[in-house]
Amino acid sequence: MNWSKPYKRFLLLGQDNNSVKNTNKSQPWLFAYIVILLGFWVTSAFAATDINSVRLWRAPDHTRLVFDIQGSIDHHIFALDNPKRLVIDIANSRYRASYDHLDLSNTPIASIRIAKRNNTDTRVVLDLKAEVSPNNFTLNANEQYSDRLVIDLYDKKRPVSRSVKEVVEQSDRKIVIAIDAGHGGEDPGALGPKRIREKNVVLQIAQRLDSLFDKNPHYQGVLVRGGDYYLAHRKRTQIAREKSADFFISIHADAFTDPRANGASVYALSNKGATSETARYLATRENRADLIGGASALNLGNRDDMLAGVLIDLSMTATMSSSLEAGQYVLKNMGTVARLHKKKVEQAGFLVLKSPDIPSLLIETGFISNPKEARQLSSRAYQQKMAAAIYRGLDQYYRDNPPEGTRLASLANIEPVTYVVSRGDTLSEIAVRYNTSVSKILRYNKMSSSTIRVGQEILIPVR
Repeated sequence: MNWSKPYKRFLLLGQDNNSVKNTNKSQPWLFAYIVILLGFWVTSAFAATDINSVRLWRAPDHTRLVFDIQGSIDHHIFALDNPKRLVIDIANSRYRASYDHLDLSNTPIASIRIAKRNNTDTRVVLDLKAEVSPNNFTLNANEQYSDRLVIDLYDKKRPVSRSVKEVVEQSDRKIVIAIDAGHGGEDPGALGPKRIREKNVVLQIAQRLDSLFDKNPHYQGVLVRGGDYYLAHRKRTQIAREKSADFFISIHADAFTDPRANGASVYALSNKGATSETARYLATRENRADLIGGASALNLGNRDDMLAGVLIDLSMTATMSSSLEAGQYVLKNMGTVARLHKKKVEQAGFLVLKSPDIPSLLIETGFISNPKEARQLSSRAYQQKMAAAIYRGLDQYYRDNPPEGTRLASLANIEPVTYVVSRGDTLSEIAVRYNTSVSKILRYNKMSSSTIRVGQEILIPVR
């Protein structure tokens, strides 16, 4: 369309009558054009926001309600008593979603009511059957979802009485391993071929790893995320601390723009920045996920900043050293079942690893963006192999470094050590490492030859 011609005619309206007379024939068309334009501008300015869908996630300590919205999000939330309910007003909006599919059985929500308010706004009323602490925030659109309004309903904690047995410090305790499946809920993590989602794959591996630790009388596995819901990074380490975890493992599946990228990796925390560009990229991607949880910065309370910094640095130095040492054990065992992306433990500033008192590792089990590794990571058999490799690595680390007061420490000089042969190992080197002899290892395992193969499990007599 030629916009200049009508625009010039529009300018003529401001001239004298004689000039205007020359444009009389075009004025009806011109006025119609102006009306259409004004109507378009008014409609755009006051276009209603569409609420297209609603989802519900249940976490151990809170319920998350998510509204998928097309358009601007102008909302107001307030609570009412007698009976208890939470009211959500979304301005200038149209509710186009269904909420009949939502399972409210394990949530503090008794029912949901939705109605029009002031002929323009949408009012959502949550009838509550339990007291909650609400929190709300908005999220920008990503590759999977549109703009969102998120309502978190945190359960009010009830005081729990503890028995004398629980209060008194126990000896010969189990080693507690906190196993964190990355992402979850609104955060699917990386997406692989055929819509394979990182959050599902890593949860399955974490569950298998948890089962392996629980079967060993010297360990107790703790799943940080036991279902499909999101936890902020600080909340994950908080759960590990509440469970008195000795070690924290965060399970992930890598992704990159080039589908040829492949291999598994092990990361520990670095206070001085990433050890490689890959590590730096991964840390940024994982840390950014906290936006999905609306997480806030770590609160150091009333401590003096300098004192708090010194205390944290001292504690982190010790935990980072333990993390790096344990990481080598885990990486070595992972190398028996997967190609390694890096031959050493990498370091980066992953927020989920920033716990000053718990040794931590972030494990990338493979590239979900790589078609071959995506198929492997979706396989139950491969998931079990990967979980077993991680388990063996940590078990070997703790048999070499049993914490005081644990069952493993009291049995360190009694039970044999299970060693998994890695590439480059020789039986003589293994014997020297464990202060024993090749002949003892051969007799103990009823081996007729000192030839060993990668992945072979050998019992090492420690007496």
